[in-house]
Amino acid sequence: METAITYFDASGEENTAATLTIAKKRAQETGIKTVVVASTTGGTARAAGEAFNGTEVRLVVVPHQRGSRDQERFDMEVVSELEQRGHRVYWSTMLFHLGGLYGNEAPTALANMLRTFGQGMKVCLEILLMAADGGMVDRGAKVIVVAGTGRGADTAVLATASTSNRIGEVRIHEILCKPLLG
Repeated sequence: METAITYFDASGEENTAATLTIAKKRAQETGIKTVVVASTTGGTARAAGEAFNGTEVRLVVVPHQRGSRDQERFDMEVVSELEQRGHRVYWSTMLFHLGGLYGNEAPTALANMLRTFGQGMKVCLEILLMAADGGMVDRGAKVIVVAGTGRGADTAVLATASTSNRIGEVRIHEILCKPLLG
Protein backbone atom coordinates (compact mmCIF):
# COMPACT_ATOMS: atom_id res chain seq x y z
CA MET A 1 0.00 0.00 0.00
CA GLU A 2 1.20 3.48 -0.76
CA THR A 3 -0.10 6.66 0.85
CA ALA A 4 1.11 10.24 0.82
CA ILE A 5 2.32 12.35 3.70
CA THR A 6 2.01 16.11 3.38
CA TYR A 7 4.86 18.07 4.91
CA PHE A 8 4.27 21.75 5.62
CA ASP A 9 7.22 24.16 5.25
CA ALA A 10 6.39 25.72 8.62
CA SER A 11 4.24 24.91 11.62
CA GLY A 12 1.20 26.84 12.67
CA GLU A 13 -2.27 28.12 12.14
CA GLU A 14 -1.88 28.77 8.41
CA ASN A 15 -2.00 24.98 7.87
CA THR A 16 -5.37 24.46 9.56
CA ALA A 17 -7.57 24.36 6.45
CA ALA A 18 -5.19 22.02 4.61
CA THR A 19 -4.85 19.74 7.65
CA LEU A 20 -8.62 19.45 8.01
CA THR A 21 -9.02 18.79 4.28
CA ILE A 22 -6.41 16.00 4.47
CA ALA A 23 -8.07 14.52 7.57
CA LYS A 24 -11.52 14.63 5.97
CA LYS A 25 -10.29 13.01 2.77
CA ARG A 26 -8.59 10.16 4.66
CA ALA A 27 -11.64 9.65 6.88
CA GLN A 28 -13.79 9.29 3.76
CA GLU A 29 -11.29 6.92 2.11
CA THR A 30 -11.07 4.66 5.17
CA GLY A 31 -14.62 4.91 6.49
CA ILE A 32 -13.39 6.27 9.80
CA LYS A 33 -16.26 7.97 11.61
CA THR A 34 -14.45 9.65 14.53
CA VAL A 35 -11.95 12.50 14.42
CA VAL A 36 -10.33 13.71 17.63
CA VAL A 37 -9.33 17.39 17.47
CA ALA A 38 -7.24 19.55 19.79
CA SER A 39 -8.53 23.10 20.27
CA THR A 40 -7.43 25.63 22.87
CA THR A 41 -9.76 28.57 22.16
CA GLY A 42 -12.39 26.93 19.97
CA GLY A 43 -11.12 28.31 16.65
CA THR A 44 -9.80 24.99 15.38
CA ALA A 45 -12.90 23.24 16.72
CA ARG A 46 -15.16 25.63 14.83
CA ALA A 47 -13.11 25.14 11.64
CA ALA A 48 -13.30 21.36 12.07
CA GLY A 49 -17.05 21.55 12.60
CA GLU A 50 -17.38 23.40 9.31
CA ALA A 51 -14.97 21.10 7.47
CA PHE A 52 -16.85 17.96 8.51
CA ASN A 53 -20.34 19.45 8.20
CA GLY A 54 -22.59 17.21 6.13
CA THR A 55 -20.50 14.08 6.71
CA GLU A 56 -21.10 11.12 9.01
CA VAL A 57 -17.90 11.93 10.90
CA ARG A 58 -18.32 12.89 14.53
CA LEU A 59 -15.76 15.09 16.23
CA VAL A 60 -14.39 14.72 19.73
CA VAL A 61 -12.83 18.08 20.58
CA VAL A 62 -10.31 18.12 23.43
CA PRO A 63 -9.44 21.58 24.84
CA HIS A 64 -6.84 22.40 27.50
CA GLN A 65 -7.92 21.05 30.85
CA ARG A 66 -10.00 23.38 32.98
CA GLY A 67 -7.96 25.48 35.36
CA SER A 68 -4.81 25.27 33.27
CA ARG A 69 -5.02 29.04 32.76
CA ASP A 70 -6.37 31.88 34.89
CA GLN A 71 -9.56 31.93 32.84
CA GLU A 72 -11.30 29.56 30.47
CA ARG A 73 -9.92 30.12 26.98
CA PHE A 74 -12.34 27.90 25.04
CA ASP A 75 -15.27 29.77 23.49
CA MET A 76 -18.35 28.21 25.08
CA GLU A 77 -20.51 29.24 22.11
CA VAL A 78 -18.50 26.76 20.04
CA VAL A 79 -19.51 23.99 22.46
CA SER A 80 -23.19 24.65 21.71
CA GLU A 81 -22.57 24.85 17.96
CA LEU A 82 -20.71 21.54 17.93
CA GLU A 83 -23.09 19.68 20.22
CA GLN A 84 -26.05 20.75 18.08
CA ARG A 85 -24.33 18.93 15.20
CA GLY A 86 -23.77 15.79 17.26
CA HIS A 87 -20.12 16.41 18.15
CA ARG A 88 -18.60 16.30 21.65
CA VAL A 89 -16.30 18.64 23.56
CA TYR A 90 -14.43 16.85 26.34
CA TRP A 91 -12.21 18.40 29.01
CA SER A 92 -9.77 16.13 30.79
CA THR A 93 -6.43 16.09 32.57
CA MET A 94 -3.55 16.80 30.22
CA LEU A 95 -1.60 13.62 30.85
CA PHE A 96 1.83 14.81 29.81
CA HIS A 97 1.56 17.76 32.22
CA LEU A 98 1.72 15.30 35.13
CA GLY A 99 5.47 14.83 34.78
CA GLY A 100 7.27 15.23 38.07
CA LEU A 101 4.20 14.60 40.21
CA TYR A 102 4.71 11.87 42.77
CA GLY A 103 8.30 11.44 41.57
CA ASN A 104 7.16 10.15 38.17
CA GLU A 105 9.19 11.63 35.31
CA ALA A 106 7.78 9.23 32.69
CA PRO A 107 5.11 11.63 31.31
CA THR A 108 7.71 14.34 30.74
CA ALA A 109 10.12 11.89 29.11
CA LEU A 110 7.39 10.58 26.80
CA ALA A 111 6.29 14.11 25.89
CA ASN A 112 9.85 15.13 25.09
CA MET A 113 10.38 12.01 22.98
CA LEU A 114 7.20 12.68 21.00
CA ARG A 115 8.26 16.30 20.40
CA THR A 116 11.17 14.96 18.35
CA PHE A 117 8.46 14.32 15.72
CA GLY A 118 6.96 17.77 16.38
CA GLN A 119 4.74 19.38 18.99
CA GLY A 120 1.62 18.38 17.05
CA MET A 121 2.58 14.70 17.29
CA LYS A 122 2.88 15.00 21.07
CA VAL A 123 -0.55 16.62 21.25
CA CYS A 124 -2.08 13.98 18.94
CA LEU A 125 -1.08 11.16 21.27
CA GLU A 126 -2.02 13.09 24.40
CA ILE A 127 -5.55 13.98 23.26
CA LEU A 128 -6.12 10.47 21.90
CA LEU A 129 -5.32 9.02 25.33
CA MET A 130 -7.47 11.66 27.05
CA ALA A 131 -10.44 10.94 24.77
CA ALA A 132 -10.13 7.18 25.31
CA ASP A 133 -9.74 7.60 29.09
CA GLY A 134 -13.01 9.55 29.11
CA GLY A 135 -14.91 7.03 27.01
CA MET A 136 -15.20 9.39 24.05
CA VAL A 137 -13.51 6.82 21.81
CA ASP A 138 -13.33 3.07 22.30
CA ARG A 139 -10.11 1.19 22.93
CA GLY A 140 -9.15 -0.44 19.65
CA ALA A 141 -11.09 2.02 17.50
CA LYS A 142 -9.35 3.48 14.48
CA VAL A 143 -9.63 7.26 14.47
CA ILE A 144 -8.03 10.29 12.92
CA VAL A 145 -6.39 12.72 15.32
CA VAL A 146 -5.74 16.38 14.49
CA ALA A 147 -3.53 18.73 16.51
CA GLY A 148 -1.09 21.55 16.05
CA THR A 149 1.89 23.55 17.10
CA GLY A 150 0.79 26.55 19.13
CA ARG A 151 -2.38 27.71 17.36
CA GLY A 152 -4.36 25.97 14.65
CA ALA A 153 -3.80 22.50 13.23
CA ASP A 154 -0.77 21.26 11.33
CA THR A 155 -0.55 17.58 12.25
CA ALA A 156 -2.88 14.65 11.58
CA VAL A 157 -2.50 10.92 12.08
CA LEU A 158 -4.57 7.79 11.64
CA ALA A 159 -4.32 5.78 14.86
CA THR A 160 -5.77 3.00 16.95
CA ALA A 161 -7.02 4.38 20.26
CA SER A 162 -6.31 3.12 23.73
CA THR A 163 -6.41 4.37 27.29
CA SER A 164 -3.47 5.80 29.21
CA ASN A 165 -3.17 2.70 31.38
CA ARG A 166 -2.79 0.65 28.17
CA ILE A 167 -0.66 3.09 26.21
CA GLY A 168 1.24 0.21 24.61
CA GLU A 169 -1.89 -0.61 22.59
CA VAL A 170 -1.91 2.76 20.81
CA ARG A 171 -0.76 2.50 17.21
CA ILE A 172 0.03 5.35 14.85
CA HIS A 173 -0.72 3.72 11.50
CA GLU A 174 -0.29 6.73 9.25
CA ILE A 175 1.11 10.22 9.50
CA LEU A 176 -1.20 12.20 7.24
CA CYS A 177 0.54 15.55 7.59
CA LYS A 178 2.98 17.44 9.78
CA PRO A 179 5.33 20.40 9.61
CA LEU A 180 8.94 19.79 8.56
CA LEU A 181 10.07 22.10 11.34
CA GLY A 182 8.44 22.64 14.69
